[in-house]
Amino acid sequence: MKAILLREHGGVEGFDLAEIPHPFLQQGHVIIKVCASSVNPVDCKIRGGMLAAIGPDLPGVIHGDVAGIVTEVGSGVEGLEVGDEVYGCLGGFRDMPGVLSEYALADPKLLAKKPANLSMREAAVLPLIGITSWNALIDRGSLAKGQRVLVHAGTGGVGHFGLQLAKAMGTEVHTTTSNEQKEVLSQELGADHVINYSKMSPEQYVAQFTEGMGYDLVFDTVGGTCLDHSFEAAKEYGTVVSIAARSKHDLTQVHVKSLSLHVVFMLLPILKNQYREQHGNILNKITELVENGKIKPLLHAEEFTFEEVGLAHECWESGRSIGKISLGNTW
Repeated sequence: MKAILLREHGGVEGFDLAEIPHPFLQQGHVIIKVCASSVNPVDCKIRGGMLAAIGPDLPGVIHGDVAGIVTEVGSGVEGLEVGDEVYGCLGGFRDMPGVLSEYALADPKLLAKKPANLSMREAAVLPLIGITSWNALIDRGSLAKGQRVLVHAGTGGVGHFGLQLAKAMGTEVHTTTSNEQKEVLSQELGADHVINYSKMSPEQYVAQFTEGMGYDLVFDTVGGTCLDHSFEAAKEYGTVVSIAARSKHDLTQVHVKSLSLHVVFMLLPILKNQYREQHGNILNKITELVENGKIKPLLHAEEFTFEEVGLAHECWESGRSIGKISLGNTW
């Protein structure tokens, strides 16, 4: 079958169209016809070598987000049958092949039936960002109705999903963006207040939008100085959840405000083969929210095919993408 192999770490020239063996059906697994995938920062970092340690041996297939159709069902699998349209985040890490191929072997614990009202491209952009947002806001942040929540980067991959999830849970949601176009998009996604972080400091927007009190929960989807700003924006006894904490920070604000700080690494159940069923359960809940009109994916305007994955990576690395970059399989 056709696949995109990553032959070496570094630039996008490491990608190569190749023929590889069709996956062998294993007990407790399914095989899916891959219809679409998406670009996540981890994919670019594995390709570039920054996160080579969690990537597959090369040459190998990367990318984890997928939407497709079940074509074979192994013994012991319940709840899925041939013809089901599914989505999930499957592999592209260590000994688990990725999905830039015609077919992929999948652990059904990592899958759910895709939302009926979404295309394959739309569904494929949701798994990693959806599970990440759920882990951050619901599991770690203990999000509660009526809270005031700040989600950074409201038109980013994780940010646009987190914004909508927080709104669906009955909270007052504020978000940060960098320009007027993104401000409009954030409002369309349901933000109650949109903050242009290039024009306002955390001290200023806390004073203007929270009466100087700060936020019950702050979701840092960016890392770096954004995590420091999150500490500044949180109220006393508040909560900060980050998905990008591989950096050094002054925790003085965490101490003097008695903040709770949580970090989410969504890939851990996939890498460790522990608690994988939680991913499938979360995706089932996301499907319900999407089908009820509570959440909609924001796709970057440019569309790419699997064979154009290098261009898609360059698009993400350029910083010009808004929402998630989708990849369609034309094989």
